[in-house]
Amino acid sequence: MIKHFGIQKRLVGSYFIVIFITVFILEVLLITAVRYYYVHNVERILANQAEISASFFHHYFADENIVEQSERLLKGFAENTTAQVQIIDSRGMLLQDSSEGSYKLLTRLQFPDLEKAQNGEAGVWKGRDPLTNELVMAVSYPLQAKQTTVGVVRFITSLTETMATIRYITTMLISVGLIVIVIVAGLGIVLSRMITSSIRDLKLAADRMAEGDFTVRAKKRYADELGTLADTLNTMAVKITRNEQLKNDFISSVSHEIRTPLTSIKGWVVTLKPENTKCQQLLTEGLDIIESETDRLTQLVDELLDLSKLDNGRIELTRAPVHLSVLLSHISAQLAPRAARLGILLEVKADQNQEMILADENRLKQVLINLLDNSLKFTEAEGHIQIYTHSSLEQVVITIEDSGVGIDPQDIDHVLNKFYKGSHKRAGSGLGLSICAEIIKLHQGELLIDSVPGHGTKVHIYLPRSNSKNFNDFITF
Repeated sequence: MIKHFGIQKRLVGSYFIVIFITVFILEVLLITAVRYYYVHNVERILANQAEISASFFHHYFADENIVEQSERLLKGFAENTTAQVQIIDSRGMLLQDSSEGSYKLLTRLQFPDLEKAQNGEAGVWKGRDPLTNELVMAVSYPLQAKQTTVGVVRFITSLTETMATIRYITTMLISVGLIVIVIVAGLGIVLSRMITSSIRDLKLAADRMAEGDFTVRAKKRYADELGTLADTLNTMAVKITRNEQLKNDFISSVSHEIRTPLTSIKGWVVTLKPENTKCQQLLTEGLDIIESETDRLTQLVDELLDLSKLDNGRIELTRAPVHLSVLLSHISAQLAPRAARLGILLEVKADQNQEMILADENRLKQVLINLLDNSLKFTEAEGHIQIYTHSSLEQVVITIEDSGVGIDPQDIDHVLNKFYKGSHKRAGSGLGLSICAEIIKLHQGELLIDSVPGHGTKVHIYLPRSNSKNFNDFITF
């Protein structure tokens, strides 16, 4: 079962866990360090005092009886310290004690530090004093004479103030740690809200778009990755809106394109019924119009089929060697009567010695006829259309140049898009140029358009040159 936790909760939870663990580790380390510092400092002081006292005894009292000199030793050892000082003989009997409320003299003492000192080593003990139940630290050091332990000097100090200081510092550290956790948790909530607010805006915008409202725009709060995502989402909405408009315009245009020839065909069919066909000229004219309108419908259907095949990747090129000059001559001969009828000069300037290219001749012919058809539509009488080619090291370029009305600047970047129809009143279905561009892309080429309104249009077709190795698969000697 999937648990539903919001991003904000997960972010805040992650921040809190990370900071809590970090603060906890730091607190443990700092408290341990503080405790070690203070306790070890007390131990070091006592150990130094005990060592100095033992050295003093070794140099000045080693030949004296420790029992007889115990009072003098106590005065000397306790003079420069605030700690409790005890003089103990080698059997563990208390000889002298600087504290009045301590053990009675000649009492046998048994402590771990004392036993260790009796064996010739310095001893340290921390624990509760049996008499006062106070937490104390004791450091015992052996008093030696002629390599023999004859007694022990023992320094004792209370750890009450030291532990109070440690507890105070520990409380301060824990308080600071809690404050840090609270501050970081608050910052985590603020930061998570900054992130989740952007995500929430994106989600709301995406939900609206999923419902079909592409006028909504995602709010861009910050110039970060989420801001970039908002820009991308808004750009997508703009493109979808434009494509929807193009689709609607295309449907409207296609409906009109189909309705007009059908209306014309139906009208002439009614006119040419047997009882109305006495005039041969009228019959011929009607049949010509029916043929023309049928061709228009056929072309529209062919364009739709080509578009469907291109979208589905079902168009396959049948490549073969193609001589451009021959292909252009055939196309020119095919369209020359129409150009002459419209009063337009159609010229072909192709190098007869130009090498052949590998291409699908029928598809290439389709592209050139479509482009020339557009030039003929948008070129006025007494204008001219030129087709010429040239080659570079890597490409063969076919250029179709006309002196027509040109393309408006606001249309030039969109004329190759599917369904796009320019602002000119004679614009067609909006499929021809996009199909041409896709066919050229299938040839690993490129189709580019340059146009100046009122001065004509140039269409450049860039096709890759073919080397001799490419032809070996197609030419048999």
